[in-house]
Formats: sequence, C-alpha cells, structure tokens
Amino acid sequence: MPEPNPGKPCGRFAPSPTGPLHFGSLVAALGSCLEARTRGGRWLLRMEDVDQPRSRPGAAASILATLEACGFEWDGEVMLQSTRGVRYREVFEQLRAAGAVYPCGCTRSEIDSASNATPGSDGAPVYPGTCRSGLPRGKAARAWRLRMEGNIDFDDAVQGRRHQNLPRDAGDCVLLRADGLFAYQLAVVVDDADQGIDHVVRGADLIDSTPRQIYLQRLLGLPTPAYAHLPVAVDAAGNKLSKQTRATPIDAARPGPALFAALSFLGQQPPAERRRASADLWAWALAHWKLENVPHVLTQPALDYPLEP
Repeated sequence: MPEPNPGKPCGRFAPSPTGPLHFGSLVAALGSCLEARTRGGRWLLRMEDVDQPRSRPGAAASILATLEACGFEWDGEVMLQSTRGVRYREVFEQLRAAGAVYPCGCTRSEIDSASNATPGSDGAPVYPGTCRSGLPRGKAARAWRLRMEGNIDFDDAVQGRRHQNLPRDAGDCVLLRADGLFAYQLAVVVDDADQGIDHVVRGADLIDSTPRQIYLQRLLGLPTPAYAHLPVAVDAAGNKLSKQTRATPIDAARPGPALFAALSFLGQQPPAERRRASADLWAWALAHWKLENVPHVLTQPALDYPLEP
C-alpha cells in the first residue's frame, strides 16, 4: 500500500469491476488523473470490489488493460478492497465500541413498505429508524447501521456549495451488510485515509454519498479530502452509462477518439487535429487541463461518443 505523503497531492480512480471500461468511467478516470498530475501529485488505482457478488471475473484485468492502452500511468500497486476485510473489521469494531453503530433486523422490503419511510436525496427510501433504539421483539440482527446526526456542508470544486441534513436526507446507513460484507461507505472512507488521498475527483452520481463519508471521517478522526464531482455521462434517454444500460466498452485498439470525446465532455476543448493521436492528446491535456472549465451540471449527454454497439 502506498505510504501517505502529506507534502504531495494524491488522487485516485476507483472503478467497480462489474464490466469493461466504458465512456462514463473513462471520464472519471481522465478527470481524476489530470487533476492529480497537473498538481504535481500521485494518481492511484483502487478496485472497489468490496461487493463481491457484483464483481465479474476478468473485469478488473480488462479495466487495467484498457487504461494502459489509453495511455494512463498510475503509481504503486492497485489496491483491492476484497483483500481489506481485516482492516474494515478493525475500524468497524472501533465504531461499535464507541456506540456509533447498532444492529438492524429490517429487510429491504420492510423498509420500502414502511409508512414512515420518506425518499432521501438520492431517491432511495430513508431508513425510518425502526431498530435505532433496539431490536424489536422477534427481530434478529441482519446488518449494522451508522447513527447519523446533524448537518454536513461542503464545497465541491465543480458543483459548488452542498448541504445535507443527514437524518432527513440520508438516514442511518448500513456499514456491515446482512451477507457479512462491509458496505461501500465504510470501505471508501478507510481506503482514502489509508492511501493518503487528499482530493477525490469522481462522478456526480456519488455526490449524495459524500456527506455520509465526511460524517464518518469526522467520527474516526480522519482527514477530509477536497471533492470535485464531474458530470455523469448519460444516454439520449437520460440513463447513466453503465453495464446495465449496455454502455459500449472503450475500444482499446483506438483510444484516441474516446479520449478526445472525454476531454470535450469535460469542457476542455481539445484541438480537432489531435482527435486520433492519443499520445499528442495526453500532452495537450496535461498542458491545458482546467478543472474550472468542467460543466457545473450533475448529468450531461455523451452525444459525441458511441453509446451503443
């Protein structure tokens, strides 16, 4: 694991290995890499495979090979969340000893159908607090939840000032799942701290998770990185590009057009004559990258890159 270096900026790209690299993921990789490199910093890779049931065999290797073909270079070894269970358990036990987490016996269908459940800022039902004061009679612990209190405000370098009332907009989030796996919110906070990440550049689909992560960082006495949430690439119907929406994989044999489209998507206006030469495009991008030119929107159509096979 790379040693944190407070004197040198450090960013990261952390894809989930659920399928091949597509345009939406390329946008996040490019934005995070350019922001780190143009600040003279390190850029790390982490495979967020903590959710093992969703991970696909061979997907991690495919993503790494495509990134290399596109001209990305990263520092150190790739971190695998699937190897970090002991570390997550250590932090979870620290939270449990502090009384910050509690057992929950509710199923997802019970939460969805609860009369006092309301939609949160991300559209999912907010946990209504059924087990917050103790497991109801006849309930057995299935998962463990983090007690969320108060408000979180933070300044996003792309999206501006953000505010979230944690109990109302997020609710008590799961840190240890019913299947025994640690949840993303815990894993990402621990990993960012252990890797010395001081700025997080990622898709705006994760912006509603950021206040929960900041809250957890504060509980654990961990530093809070600077955040920049890039527009999420969507198709003509407004759906986020993903494996589920059959987003076209990046063509590793011809990465130039995809890199050009990603730079354009991020508001960087690369010169047309560099569209197909990826090496020349990287040189231009490293010399001209400006985070302030990224559109201040949460989603944006990816109309200049093929979305369907």
